[in-house]
Amino acid sequence: MDQKVLMRFVKLLALATFVMFSFWMGWSYLQPGEPGDYHVRQGDIYLSSENYEDAIKSFDAALEASPDHRGALMGRAIAFMQLKRDKDAEAEFTYLIEYLTKNLQSDDPTGVGTLAAALANRGILYDRTGRYEKALADYIEAIKVDEGILKGPSLVDKIVYGTPDAATVRGRALYLKEQLALPESQRLLRVPEKDAEQRMHKP
Repeated sequence: MDQKVLMRFVKLLALATFVMFSFWMGWSYLQPGEPGDYHVRQGDIYLSSENYEDAIKSFDAALEASPDHRGALMGRAIAFMQLKRDKDAEAEFTYLIEYLTKNLQSDDPTGVGTLAAALANRGILYDRTGRYEKALADYIEAIKVDEGILKGPSLVDKIVYGTPDAATVRGRALYLKEQLALPESQRLLRVPEKDAEQRMHKP
């Protein structure tokens, strides 16, 4: 085959591939998601920038569009928790856990991951507020549901947050179990600098 013809064919094929990929990306971007998805994405951005009040407003808007939107419920609970609105956070996590437990389908891996994350996050809330037995119970249940979603931070998170050895749900659960087995006078249940490394889970 003529070399020039071959090169022209390769270039045209590459151009066609680029055009089709660009079309697919644009089409995917423009497709409407589930009701409330846009506001959840917006709320997640606010969460990542620690703008919790605006995050709550976005999650509220998502829930108006889609009541029981699990991403919005999770996001709002995390925002409440970060604002130290502990009762609101606990109520939101509990509602989400109960809703998912009743409605979750076995072939819904995202839902399973969300349930595990909600249990882990409520465990962190209990942990931070000194309810260690409840925290341990939630950690154990979260691990049973889906331990994979609860593994330690990614390499990017380790770099961004500067916590190369951040506590995992399993690690914290084992530590609490050991400490709670000791006489009360010998327990060391809170290590502030280590506890501060715990990260919220949001699939």
